[in-house]
Amino acid sequence: MRASIIVLSYNSLSYLGTCLQSIVADMGEQDELIVVDNGSVDGSSDFVLTHYPQAQLIRSQNIGYAGGNNLGAAAAQGEYLVFLNPDIYLQPGSLSFLLSPLERRSDIALTTPCVVFMRRPEVINTCGNTIHYTGLTYCRGAGRSRMNYPTAEVDAVSGAAFAIRRSVFEELGGFDRRFFMYVEDTDLSWRARLAGYRCLYVAEAVIQHDYSFSYSPAKAYYLDRNRHFMLLKNLSTLAYTRMLPGLLASELVTWGFLLLKGPRYWGVKLRVYSWLWKEREMIRQSRQDAQTHGRMADLDFVGRMTPQLDFEQLASPGLARLAALIFHPVFKAARELLI
Repeated sequence: MRASIIVLSYNSLSYLGTCLQSIVADMGEQDELIVVDNGSVDGSSDFVLTHYPQAQLIRSQNIGYAGGNNLGAAAAQGEYLVFLNPDIYLQPGSLSFLLSPLERRSDIALTTPCVVFMRRPEVINTCGNTIHYTGLTYCRGAGRSRMNYPTAEVDAVSGAAFAIRRSVFEELGGFDRRFFMYVEDTDLSWRARLAGYRCLYVAEAVIQHDYSFSYSPAKAYYLDRNRHFMLLKNLSTLAYTRMLPGLLASELVTWGFLLLKGPRYWGVKLRVYSWLWKEREMIRQSRQDAQTHGRMADLDFVGRMTPQLDFEQLASPGLARLAALIFHPVFKAARELLI
């Protein structure tokens, strides 16, 4: 079997018809469709059973993005896994374009498409993700024309839509369920690249995403907690220690952003630090486990990442320019300690 297309649904009834219709139309004879229902209460499961009997339906309680997609992967038979959000629409040919590099090049283990806004299909939502060396991750090309971004190697795939070799997914242990939601795609890409694999953005594979930016204290908490967790569990003690100046600068940036968001966000950092301290033994064991696998030197790996942040995705143009003027030289100087 060529590919297993896995759609994770959580109260996604309003999207499933459009999403699954586009997938079925683009699938080949050697592909399978798996829908994981993560505890929906809106009738999503019944809709899939009635209208898409060819899909394998897996019912689950809500175990998050990582846990739900791991369930789908465990049931998959395909050589490749394709993970898709339910609020997407595949343009014709996208699956073949996404899988083609995996079929042709053994060094490529993950591919990610050009994800555009559903209501503005000429504008990029993300064309792969960029990882700052402190773990802060942002959408590459967001808000720009998709014509300006040809196929290229990228830091990370987008969890909204990507493909991966099933053998590599299993080798890496899949998504880390402890993340629950957010940053799992960055963590998986990070671990894959540390293991020597590459991530490719495929410009010809175009997927429309009904995305609108939202930001809550809960989202802020998981984004920040999981970034720190990703770094602590994947980096050696030496690499993490050498990164401390840059990490302290990233804390100033994230503290400032949360303070500007208002009082509802002021306790986020304290919750993050509390969780990291409470789970310190689990994190120590996770780091120890990571060091036992063959991988490239993490200092060299992190040193290749960008020292610049796309502040325009975080603040108004004037504030973004000011932040870049202050922090880019600091981040660049701190990264010199890694090279």
